[in-house]
Amino acid sequence: MIWPSIALLAFVTLQRLGELVLARRNTAALLARGARELAPEHYPAMVALHAGWIIGLWLLAPGRPVELFWFAVFIGLQVLRLWVLATLKDRWTTRIIILPGAPLVTSGPYRFLRHPNYAIVVGEIAALPLAFGLPFFAIGFSLLNACVLYVRMKAENAALKSAMILK
Repeated sequence: MIWPSIALLAFVTLQRLGELVLARRNTAALLARGARELAPEHYPAMVALHAGWIIGLWLLAPGRPVELFWFAVFIGLQVLRLWVLATLKDRWTTRIIILPGAPLVTSGPYRFLRHPNYAIVVGEIAALPLAFGLPFFAIGFSLLNACVLYVRMKAENAALKSAMILK
Protein backbone atom coordinates (compact mmCIF):
# COMPACT_ATOMS: atom_id res chain seq x y z
CA MET A 1 0.00 0.00 0.00
CA ILE A 2 1.31 3.37 -1.01
CA TRP A 3 -1.00 5.54 1.13
CA PRO A 4 0.63 5.09 4.56
CA SER A 5 4.02 6.19 3.26
CA ILE A 6 2.52 9.12 1.32
CA ALA A 7 0.51 10.22 4.36
CA LEU A 8 3.58 10.13 6.59
CA LEU A 9 5.69 12.04 4.07
CA ALA A 10 2.93 14.62 3.60
CA PHE A 11 2.68 15.07 7.38
CA VAL A 12 6.43 15.66 7.73
CA THR A 13 6.54 18.01 4.75
CA LEU A 14 3.59 20.08 5.99
CA GLN A 15 5.02 20.08 9.51
CA ARG A 16 8.37 21.43 8.31
CA LEU A 17 6.72 24.08 6.13
CA GLY A 18 4.54 25.14 9.07
CA GLU A 19 7.62 25.36 11.27
CA LEU A 20 9.30 27.62 8.72
CA VAL A 21 6.30 29.95 8.80
CA LEU A 22 6.33 29.96 12.61
CA ALA A 23 10.10 30.49 12.70
CA ARG A 24 9.90 33.40 10.26
CA ARG A 25 7.14 35.04 12.30
CA ASN A 26 9.01 34.54 15.59
CA THR A 27 12.29 35.76 14.08
CA ALA A 28 10.66 38.95 12.80
CA ALA A 29 9.02 39.59 16.17
CA LEU A 30 12.29 38.98 18.06
CA LEU A 31 14.24 41.27 15.74
CA ALA A 32 11.57 43.96 16.23
CA ARG A 33 12.14 43.64 19.99
CA GLY A 34 15.86 44.31 19.57
CA ALA A 35 17.19 40.79 19.09
CA ARG A 36 20.02 40.10 16.67
CA GLU A 37 20.90 37.14 14.52
CA LEU A 38 24.34 35.62 15.01
CA ALA A 39 26.34 33.25 12.79
CA PRO A 40 23.90 33.18 9.86
CA GLU A 41 26.51 31.75 7.47
CA HIS A 42 25.69 28.13 8.37
CA TYR A 43 21.94 28.56 7.82
CA PRO A 44 21.89 27.79 4.06
CA ALA A 45 23.68 24.48 4.71
CA MET A 46 21.12 23.58 7.36
CA VAL A 47 18.22 24.42 5.02
CA ALA A 48 19.83 22.43 2.19
CA LEU A 49 20.34 19.43 4.47
CA HIS A 50 16.71 19.36 5.61
CA ALA A 51 15.36 20.02 2.10
CA GLY A 52 17.57 17.25 0.72
CA TRP A 53 16.39 14.89 3.44
CA ILE A 54 12.71 15.50 2.64
CA ILE A 55 13.22 15.40 -1.13
CA GLY A 56 15.24 12.19 -0.81
CA LEU A 57 12.50 10.60 1.24
CA TRP A 58 9.89 11.63 -1.34
CA LEU A 59 12.01 9.98 -4.04
CA LEU A 60 12.77 6.75 -2.15
CA ALA A 61 10.01 6.09 0.37
CA PRO A 62 6.62 6.18 -1.41
CA GLY A 63 5.14 2.72 -1.56
CA ARG A 64 7.56 1.28 0.98
CA PRO A 65 6.01 -0.36 4.06
CA VAL A 66 6.21 1.63 7.28
CA GLU A 67 7.98 -0.29 10.04
CA LEU A 68 5.92 0.18 13.21
CA PHE A 69 8.80 0.34 15.71
CA TRP A 70 10.57 3.21 13.93
CA PHE A 71 7.24 4.90 13.22
CA ALA A 72 6.51 4.80 16.98
CA VAL A 73 9.96 6.27 17.69
CA PHE A 74 9.28 9.03 15.18
CA ILE A 75 5.88 9.79 16.74
CA GLY A 76 7.47 9.92 20.19
CA LEU A 77 9.95 12.45 18.85
CA GLN A 78 7.03 14.56 17.59
CA VAL A 79 5.64 14.69 21.12
CA LEU A 80 9.04 15.88 22.34
CA ARG A 81 9.14 18.45 19.51
CA LEU A 82 5.81 19.86 20.68
CA TRP A 83 7.23 20.08 24.22
CA VAL A 84 10.16 22.15 22.91
CA LEU A 85 7.85 24.44 20.93
CA ALA A 86 5.52 24.89 23.90
CA THR A 87 8.46 25.67 26.18
CA LEU A 88 10.11 28.23 23.90
CA LYS A 89 6.85 29.77 22.65
CA ASP A 90 7.67 32.95 20.70
CA ARG A 91 11.41 32.46 21.19
CA TRP A 92 11.51 29.34 18.98
CA THR A 93 13.16 29.94 15.63
CA THR A 94 15.34 28.09 13.16
CA ARG A 95 18.03 30.76 13.34
CA ILE A 96 20.42 31.74 16.12
CA ILE A 97 18.68 34.77 17.59
CA ILE A 98 19.85 36.46 20.78
CA LEU A 99 17.44 38.76 22.62
CA PRO A 100 19.49 41.00 24.94
CA GLY A 101 18.39 40.80 28.54
CA ALA A 102 16.27 37.69 28.02
CA PRO A 103 17.21 34.84 30.35
CA LEU A 104 18.21 31.43 29.04
CA VAL A 105 15.23 29.08 28.94
CA THR A 106 15.76 26.41 31.61
CA SER A 107 12.29 24.92 31.91
CA GLY A 108 10.63 22.04 30.08
CA PRO A 109 13.11 19.81 28.24
CA TYR A 110 15.79 22.46 28.76
CA ARG A 111 16.03 21.25 32.36
CA PHE A 112 17.61 18.08 31.03
CA LEU A 113 19.50 19.13 27.88
CA ARG A 114 21.01 22.37 26.64
CA HIS A 115 19.87 21.64 23.07
CA PRO A 116 16.85 19.28 23.21
CA ASN A 117 15.57 20.32 19.79
CA TYR A 118 18.84 19.24 18.19
CA ALA A 119 18.62 15.87 19.94
CA ILE A 120 15.10 15.47 18.56
CA VAL A 121 16.23 16.36 15.03
CA VAL A 122 19.07 13.83 15.28
CA GLY A 123 16.48 11.19 16.15
CA GLU A 124 14.09 12.24 13.39
CA ILE A 125 16.73 12.25 10.67
CA ALA A 126 17.52 8.64 11.55
CA ALA A 127 14.11 7.30 12.61
CA LEU A 128 12.00 8.34 9.64
CA PRO A 129 14.23 6.73 6.99
CA LEU A 130 14.50 3.65 9.20
CA ALA A 131 10.69 3.56 9.36
CA PHE A 132 10.81 3.21 5.58
CA GLY A 133 13.55 0.57 5.67
CA LEU A 134 16.24 2.94 4.36
CA PRO A 135 19.21 2.41 6.71
CA PHE A 136 21.88 3.80 4.35
CA PHE A 137 19.82 6.94 3.82
CA ALA A 138 19.50 7.28 7.61
CA ILE A 139 23.26 6.88 8.10
CA GLY A 140 24.18 9.26 5.29
CA PHE A 141 21.91 12.07 6.43
CA SER A 142 22.81 11.47 10.07
CA LEU A 143 26.47 12.03 9.20
CA LEU A 144 25.67 15.18 7.22
CA ASN A 145 23.47 16.41 10.06
CA ALA A 146 26.26 15.79 12.57
CA CYS A 147 28.52 18.09 10.54
CA VAL A 148 25.91 20.85 10.36
CA LEU A 149 25.03 20.49 14.03
CA TYR A 150 28.68 20.66 15.04
CA VAL A 151 29.00 24.03 13.33
CA ARG A 152 25.62 25.27 14.56
CA MET A 153 26.03 24.25 18.19
CA LYS A 154 29.51 25.74 18.31
CA ALA A 155 28.14 29.01 16.89
CA GLU A 156 25.10 28.98 19.18
CA ASN A 157 27.12 28.31 22.32
CA ALA A 158 29.56 31.09 21.37
CA ALA A 159 26.64 33.46 20.77
CA LEU A 160 25.09 32.62 24.13
CA LYS A 161 28.45 33.10 25.86
CA SER A 162 29.04 36.44 24.15
CA ALA A 163 25.62 37.55 25.32
CA MET A 164 26.67 36.32 28.79
CA ILE A 165 23.67 34.02 28.96
CA LEU A 166 25.84 30.92 29.35
CA LYS A 167 28.52 30.80 32.00
